[in-house]
Amino acid sequence: MNSAIRRLSVIVLVMFLALMSAATYVQFFDASSLNADSRNRRTLYREYGTFRGPIVVDGQAIASSSPVNDPFGYQRTYANGGLYAPVTGFYSVVYGRTGIEQAENTLLNGSDDSLFWTRLGDLLAGKEQRGATVELTLRSELQQVAADSLGAQRGAVVALDPRTGEILAMVTSPSYDPTRLASHTTADVVSAYQALEGDPAKPLINRAIAGDTYAPGSLFKLITTTAALESGYTSDTPLYAPQELTLPLTTTTIKNFGNETCGPDDRPTLAYALQHSCNTPFAGLAMSLGWDSIARKAHEFGWGDSLSIPLSVTPSRLPQNPDAAQTAMSGIGQYDVRATPLQMAMVGSAIANGGVLMRPYLVADTRDSSLQVLSVARPETYSTPMSSQTATALRAMMVAVVEGGTGTAAQIPGVSVAGKTGTAESGTDAAPHAWFLGFAPADNPVVVVVVIVENGGNAGSEATGGKVAAPIAKAVIQKAIELDQRRKDQGLR
Repeated sequence: MNSAIRRLSVIVLVMFLALMSAATYVQFFDASSLNADSRNRRTLYREYGTFRGPIVVDGQAIASSSPVNDPFGYQRTYANGGLYAPVTGFYSVVYGRTGIEQAENTLLNGSDDSLFWTRLGDLLAGKEQRGATVELTLRSELQQVAADSLGAQRGAVVALDPRTGEILAMVTSPSYDPTRLASHTTADVVSAYQALEGDPAKPLINRAIAGDTYAPGSLFKLITTTAALESGYTSDTPLYAPQELTLPLTTTTIKNFGNETCGPDDRPTLAYALQHSCNTPFAGLAMSLGWDSIARKAHEFGWGDSLSIPLSVTPSRLPQNPDAAQTAMSGIGQYDVRATPLQMAMVGSAIANGGVLMRPYLVADTRDSSLQVLSVARPETYSTPMSSQTATALRAMMVAVVEGGTGTAAQIPGVSVAGKTGTAESGTDAAPHAWFLGFAPADNPVVVVVVIVENGGNAGSEATGGKVAAPIAKAVIQKAIELDQRRKDQGLR
């Protein structure tokens, strides 16, 4: 009898220990993950019941919280939401957070370590916890011009300050209104999100940095040209440029746009080939240089890197071990070469900034609820993918593109503009993507702009980068120069 009682006592003791261990694990070790679980309504009420800091552009809140009379406490709203949605993302009781709302969440909700003393002071003063203000590098007027110029065409516009890496504009089309996804009525949020998710135009994707990357087409010739110049070529080096080039060990041929010739006697200089965006000389040049040389240079510009601005940027891609024919196609930005518009803006920035690529960033500074500065972004060198001599040579060649080549639609009276057009195949039956990369003033650049218009936009199969994308870039460049001069007149950088 005593033996049976002892065995039962041991079993009961083990069960109590198991229960206590499980309770300890749940309440202590697993507390953080449970609190973060989006299904935890108590956590939701607590988070939404705290004043969330604003996201600010040019001193004006583009995302803000207002008190409401419901269990959540505060309602998130977005001023001019469609214009900034690719950057701000949304803050939803159903679908969580995206964009800056996610990337800077701990600052916005007030739980970040940098706000410890602020939280302590508020606690002692009996004040409620308040989130920090996140100020972006965007310029509101430039953002609006980029959106207006792109219009309803699918695509993206990115503008950078090459001297610092500040992202001055980031627009994608189509966009959406984040306020609809921030509603506290679950049914409305689900309905709005499902409509956006089911839209074949994919408005939830920030085309400038994420989603499907694009074949850069002739914009990639800037990488091939950089590799050539760094390998001993000069702007005046003649290239072999037949009207039609048969790729090694294939029956596939490469032709120039419109099946045109390229220069006198099929022997254009490197500068002439870039100015008129000829395909056959660059395909041959890529095979002469070898893929390793070109890929190494592309990696120095950031290809393959997982970049945070602090939004996550989809890494741009290169083909692995291409043969000679594939190398020829890759050298003109086709085959398996893929890039984001931001990646191409980084290429332009390095050229514009004398060979030095600055790390791109979106957050200018953060401040606590009393507007005390928590952090200020400092420009940081990302890489040096070319010498200053190479950058100078490339800049001169790109000026020629706009002055008398494929990019004349980007000309601005009284301003020297450097540019490069691109028209990239996007599928067997699809119209080509139209690209343009430009910066100005060419002798002292204050802005780099990259435009992509998917499948030719309104021009469809008749589109070229010079015809469709260059005028958009021109409008953005003009506004950026105007804003830069205005800031100088106000004593700002």
